[in-house]
Amino acid sequence: MSVPEKIREEYKKLVEEIKYHDRLYYMYDRPEISDAEYDRLFDRLLSLEREHPEVTAPDSPTQRVGAEPLKAFKSVAHRVRMLSLQKVTSKEEFADFDRRVKEGLGERSEIEYTVEPKLDGLAVELIYEKGLFTVGSTRGDGTRGEDVTLNLRTIHSIPLKLSGETARRYPLLEVRGEVIIRRSAFGRLNKKMEEQGEGLFANPRNAAAGSLRQLDPKITAGRPLIFYAYGISAVDLEELDTHFKVMKFLKSEGFLVNEHLKLATGVAGVTAEFDNLVKVRPSLDYEIDGMVVKVNRFEEQVRLGEISRAPRWAVAWKFAAEEAETKVKDIVFSVGRTGIITPVAKLEPVRVSGVTVSNASLHNEDEMKALDIRIGDTVLIRRAGDVIPEVLEVIKEKRTGDEIEVAMPENCPSCGTMTVRPEGEAAHRCLNSACPAQLSERIFHFAAKEAMDIEGLGGKLAAQLVENNLVKDPADIYLLTKARLLPLELMGEKKAQNLLTAIEQSKKRELPRIILALGILGVGEAAARILAEQFGELELLLRASVEELMEIDGIGPKIAQSIVDYFANPGNKEMIAKMKRAGVVFAPYRAARKESVIAGKSFVITGTLSKPREYFKKLIQSLGGKVSGSVSSKTDFLLVGEDAGSKLENARKLGVMTLNEDEFSRLIGL
Repeated sequence: MSVPEKIREEYKKLVEEIKYHDRLYYMYDRPEISDAEYDRLFDRLLSLEREHPEVTAPDSPTQRVGAEPLKAFKSVAHRVRMLSLQKVTSKEEFADFDRRVKEGLGERSEIEYTVEPKLDGLAVELIYEKGLFTVGSTRGDGTRGEDVTLNLRTIHSIPLKLSGETARRYPLLEVRGEVIIRRSAFGRLNKKMEEQGEGLFANPRNAAAGSLRQLDPKITAGRPLIFYAYGISAVDLEELDTHFKVMKFLKSEGFLVNEHLKLATGVAGVTAEFDNLVKVRPSLDYEIDGMVVKVNRFEEQVRLGEISRAPRWAVAWKFAAEEAETKVKDIVFSVGRTGIITPVAKLEPVRVSGVTVSNASLHNEDEMKALDIRIGDTVLIRRAGDVIPEVLEVIKEKRTGDEIEVAMPENCPSCGTMTVRPEGEAAHRCLNSACPAQLSERIFHFAAKEAMDIEGLGGKLAAQLVENNLVKDPADIYLLTKARLLPLELMGEKKAQNLLTAIEQSKKRELPRIILALGILGVGEAAARILAEQFGELELLLRASVEELMEIDGIGPKIAQSIVDYFANPGNKEMIAKMKRAGVVFAPYRAARKESVIAGKSFVITGTLSKPREYFKKLIQSLGGKVSGSVSSKTDFLLVGEDAGSKLENARKLGVMTLNEDEFSRLIGL
């Protein structure tokens, strides 16, 4: 039976609408619709594909995830080698490069270059055959790389299908670029890893590389990877005779192209762009380690050729070193709130990027072994931006033979309990919930601003409370008295009184904060709020089963099991009982919603308003309204600011009521 034209049209519209929202969310971090509205669109798309499988498009958003895990990556040959770049580190060195380019071309006039930030990520190649993305691979040794097609398909900034015109004109197109994780997303990813009791990534590049090389594409899909195109392999495509034209073409096909890509002429022009990039670097939301400079015209690139594995027509102008040599004085082991034991290199203090560094995380046993690091080694360390300092390599030529090998401890350095390394994990753990080091971290977490918000109870005080046996679990905080606090180091009368006042005030925190403060493995701020809104009372959450929890949107099987295990622990039950006896109020929780004339009504916002769009979105939601990203027959109101576009036209066609800002204020009674 043929598919009705009405269904085909709906399907095509849904695919384009979801792809539009994917780009806003994944590439630009500025969504226009709620998660619930997005899920509704996606579910409808899945439903149409189940009912009419023949309509499923190769570039459908549903095709990005779902492949079975691989046993290993296959090897892929690059048709055209992926070259490395020579580097320069000063204006003088770049001027020397420019001189060689002029000599190679027999030119006296200034050369036209393209310049763009050198992203610190993982280089990959994407092959498009007749417009469809078919194979994706890592750079590897430049000649062969690993086939990571399934993982690359999960990255929303990689188009799965190019335009029909491009498919016709360029039946084979090899696009090259960098897979990265933005700084802001890296921070959120590491926080999520910590909440789930997993090891942290050292920096965005390691996180991107590790995420892309997962054998299970579903894991990759859960990581905030983005792809920036930086060129194509061919230099003989019709009408694309310069690198700058290629980048404009790729942007028109939906690829992310760096916003700082520019044309520059001669040494003076390139130097000015480099100086400007140095200035804007701190404000960028991604790691860069320099600027890539390329001769713009392909005909000139061909004439210049290449040497060994590097082209003569391009160079990487690197920033001043953010790396330094120092010595490892010791390797110690810290114990976190969830029992993860982390090796830490104690270093001879050294200045890197304007900061004195004396510690560097070694992350886990596998990292230590890969580095082959020992006490007494000379090491190269790096600190980029606000990223945790990392040991890049051990300079083994400087070994004297007196270096001391160190292994992960068999017993917890804090409590002496035997450590374990669970199957499938990189981290060693101490499973003793009474471990003093874990307890200090749990106290600190409990008192954190986003949890019980006990001002004055920081990491150092938490450690003192544990060392002096004043607390054996977080509930004991509520049994502290001034007499017990005053003997502590740097604890005066006023400081003790302020702390006790903050502790008393914390007894009336809302349920989401209390759930977060409990320190349930895998439950961060978002999950805590979801649980509070779903159950309303802690007693109901205490009795929830894994099956009930897994039915909640946002709670997966791992977190569900973690919640059940936490409340099944007698020690945790007693701690909650102690909190109640001490006067902590476990009040029922309901999300704050004011009933109003717009309760249940659907809004779309368009144009420029007097305040950010997010302000109006939250205001509407607080009054019980809903905010969508696109106008439909179900839309009740369109809130219109200046320079409104197609949404206003659609609203007029559909008869949707439009409101300017003053009319909206009168409607809600402001």
